[in-house]
Amino acid sequence: LTSKPTSAQKRCCRFTSGEWFTPGVLRICLKLFNMVVFIDYNASDLFLRSTVSTHLSDFSVSSVSTNHICAACAVLKRGLMMLCPDGTVWRWWRRLFTKQTTNKQTHMQVLLAKLKADHKFYAVKVLQKKVILKKKEQKNIMAERNVLLKSLKHPFLVRLHYSFQTAEKLYFVLDYVNGGELFFHLQRERCFSEPRARFYAAEVASAIGYLHSLNIVYRDLKPENLLLDCQGHVVLTDFGLCKEGVEPEGTTSTFCGTPEYLAPEVLRKEPYDRTVDWWCLGAVLYEMIYSLPPFYSRDVGEMYDGILHKPLPLPPGKSDAVCSLLVGLLQKDQHRRLGAIADFLEIKNHTFFSPINWDDLYHKRITPPYNPNVKGPADTQHIDPEFTREMVPNSVSRTPEFNASTSSNNAFNGFSFVGSEDSFL
Repeated sequence: LTSKPTSAQKRCCRFTSGEWFTPGVLRICLKLFNMVVFIDYNASDLFLRSTVSTHLSDFSVSSVSTNHICAACAVLKRGLMMLCPDGTVWRWWRRLFTKQTTNKQTHMQVLLAKLKADHKFYAVKVLQKKVILKKKEQKNIMAERNVLLKSLKHPFLVRLHYSFQTAEKLYFVLDYVNGGELFFHLQRERCFSEPRARFYAAEVASAIGYLHSLNIVYRDLKPENLLLDCQGHVVLTDFGLCKEGVEPEGTTSTFCGTPEYLAPEVLRKEPYDRTVDWWCLGAVLYEMIYSLPPFYSRDVGEMYDGILHKPLPLPPGKSDAVCSLLVGLLQKDQHRRLGAIADFLEIKNHTFFSPINWDDLYHKRITPPYNPNVKGPADTQHIDPEFTREMVPNSVSRTPEFNASTSSNNAFNGFSFVGSEDSFL
């Protein structure tokens, strides 16, 4: 379409022939083959721009760009349009979440996106490489990607459909689960009835038990990481702190998690095992029942002292079964904690869960106690308006101040993934 290929184009393994096509020929190629195309034009050449847009209108290409793209090396943002490496076209819909680092730079954002090929909606988690590399968290990101791949076959774990990268950013394309965070519903209702809390705790325990069967410790269980789907079932998300390769008798020692839900052994910086997740389940269940996490205090030091040394407060008015479960899960000695011997089986067999048919639970044959009344696949009524009111960025693939290097790309080798059509949702 224009002059000689640039050095960036020459480096692309999919750009080897040096051939340039007219828009009409390019349209025929797109019709015959599953191609991801690079289109270059002079910004002042309005005739060529119009011609290209006309010829490619059937392929959802609303504009063209001087930026290089190919199936092997990148994705391309076109205004509010984006091409995935496998050739799929996305349209950014709405911002769902933004997380900033202490210097106010955007660390992570989640956008609602529509896949133009099938008109389905997905949540796209966007991470900046420069922040990840600066904080030396590339291993965590690759671990998150690996865990997402392993957890495809469980109904209460979010599903990864695609992962891909640009020179500046990483992308996870996940299920859009729009019933709201459990935290959102807890804030609104303060606490749940025991039957409702039991239902959520059972689905969470099932998901955690499945991760443990894969030798994965989750380590960051909290209401913010528990979503409700359109029917009201729990979906566990955010696997950034997961630890792979922890055998039944194995331990790990990284200090990580969320302050309100940290287990005593983590605070003591001792080696800990899978039971750290059962402590967190106890803390989440306690919050669902009593409206606040156990030992909660605005003074973090006081809260840590309670976690380490104080007896578990159990205000009256709750059943013996739930109190027994809370005492077992929130046992300060990890070796005596419920789940220390038989893991999920001990949780599953506790009296509190006796009303649960676990096979029916797994296959979603139990009607959830609460229906979010989601109005459609793009409904955002249960998403914090703080995020949905924000404008979708003009580009999610380019960060002007970031200069990509070969080392930054090599740090995430093997990141890209395209999933199958199998799904529980």
